[in-house]
Amino acid sequence: MAGIFVAGLPAMYQLGLMGANPKEDFGRILAITVVCALFGLFAAVPLRKFFVINVARELNLVFPSPTATAVAIRSMHAVGTGAADAMKKIKAIGFAFVGAFTHIIVSQYADGILHDWHFFAWIFSTTGYWNQTALAADNWGWYIQLTPAFFGSGMLVGLNAALSWFGGTVFAWALAGPLLVKYGECAGQPLVEEGKWKGMISYNSMGGISEPGYIPSPRYWFLWPGVMVLVVYGLVEFVLHFKIIWTGLLMSMRRSAATLNSRLQAQGKSNAWVEKQAAKAVDQSELVQDFATADQQVPVWIWVTGTIVFAVIGAVIVHVQYEMNAGLGILACILGFLFAFISIYGGAVTDTTPLTASSKASQLIFGGITHNGGHTIPDAQRINLIAGNIASGTASVASDLTSDFRVGFLLRTPPRLQFYAQAIGAVVAVFLAPGIFVLFMSAYPCVWDPKLVNDPTTVCPFNAPSVFAWKAVAEAVTQPTLPISRSCGIFTIVMGVVSALQAVLKHFFLTGSREKYRNYLPNWMSIGVAWVLGADSGYANAVMMGSITAWWWNKWFSKSFESYGIGIAAGLIAGEGLAGVVNAALELGEVSGSFKGTSVGIPGSY
Repeated sequence: MAGIFVAGLPAMYQLGLMGANPKEDFGRILAITVVCALFGLFAAVPLRKFFVINVARELNLVFPSPTATAVAIRSMHAVGTGAADAMKKIKAIGFAFVGAFTHIIVSQYADGILHDWHFFAWIFSTTGYWNQTALAADNWGWYIQLTPAFFGSGMLVGLNAALSWFGGTVFAWALAGPLLVKYGECAGQPLVEEGKWKGMISYNSMGGISEPGYIPSPRYWFLWPGVMVLVVYGLVEFVLHFKIIWTGLLMSMRRSAATLNSRLQAQGKSNAWVEKQAAKAVDQSELVQDFATADQQVPVWIWVTGTIVFAVIGAVIVHVQYEMNAGLGILACILGFLFAFISIYGGAVTDTTPLTASSKASQLIFGGITHNGGHTIPDAQRINLIAGNIASGTASVASDLTSDFRVGFLLRTPPRLQFYAQAIGAVVAVFLAPGIFVLFMSAYPCVWDPKLVNDPTTVCPFNAPSVFAWKAVAEAVTQPTLPISRSCGIFTIVMGVVSALQAVLKHFFLTGSREKYRNYLPNWMSIGVAWVLGADSGYANAVMMGSITAWWWNKWFSKSFESYGIGIAAGLIAGEGLAGVVNAALELGEVSGSFKGTSVGIPGSY
């Protein structure tokens, strides 16, 4: 349920398209959450049969993470030696969780000592303040962040994604960025005018874009090529994988023809076209066999009725709450269902769900719909972001539930019971997720408040790269011209072409015996995130170190890694995630590190 809350909704606040604050908009946020959660829940049911049963073998869908989850669950319920091993795994997860949880809560009271190591600023401070090179490195965001969650993420994503992120960070914020400033294409904004910290500069400003003579910050300059590679690479992947949807439609049509042909033959009748299509139907013996009997399946009337009802509810909600045409709300739900095909296929093959592609594709589609449609720019942007939220949100829920159905299939869990359990979770989530969102936004207005977002002196714990990507695309597709420089435009186009060519090369040339070389291609999704994120290497460094650690651990102690690696990574991510909720509550209670901690070790602090 996290997707819409870490991207589309904060972007709407930054553009002034919502109310005064998230707390006052709780009802509207709850309404759109209900649509995403429950439409995705019901729409996911037929996807189980399609992906887990019908095309799993034909398309070689291995579902890496769901399969690993099923194996882990099975091992945790083993007996004898297996039970002892399971208890060791559970303890490892618990220790990682508690360690990350404790670290994140405690470290906020001494952030510069326990969490963020600004070693270049320390060099500057301890050398008589003469070493401007060290201060410049810190200005460009080069520091170490001790974040268990991103270290754990690095353990899961692999070397290719991690090194691509780090490489994109080095290119933008150690090479190209300083050159752009040197030759006047970009400019930083001074943070300290006098005193011992004079020379502190922010290169992440996003304000003043519409002012005459505006010179962009490096972050704004790199925002567009970052968004371009995310959109283009995602869309090319979408187009190249569109055959999955077409294959599914053909298979469904041919199986229906086979059923119809059998009934016609039983009545002594025939139809040439039906017979031809029935002959092309895949032999049932070639399919993955479903263990679930008819009484264990989700009744058709339940998921069909639920899908239709919540599509209609979605149309009503967007019309009443967001002043959006009801038909566009239904279209957003349909797109979410279609994008779920791409997301599930990507996750089943690569273990990476391409929801970024889905969200950007939906934004471009609705940008085309609203262009020259008589809408004001704010109205067009609101439609763009709400529709994108619904499309990507429903695709996200449907993708996750289909992956869970895969776990249930491997463990022989009746899909009917699993669906009911998922429904209980969804009902809880539609209230819990907006509540946590309001809590975070109340504690950290720097994420959504336009005044704070555009103020370079604002120190925010979250860089929110997805928010800026959604915001940038919404602005791009709803305005006649873009306020970007010529150099930025040329580089953006070139990067879009390069990322598109790589996607085509991967799918049509690096196949068969050459498929192994795909691991050496840069991950453009990671590079795009590095550019959108801004001059900040903290996350990239943490992900890279986590990835290298996992690689080394798996290479030299593979049995130990198989037993504990994924569990420890999950514990680190979950521990920091829950600690973040606690920290937000402490922030609201004015007993967090912002009020009771020390700023020792933080650049510019005394």
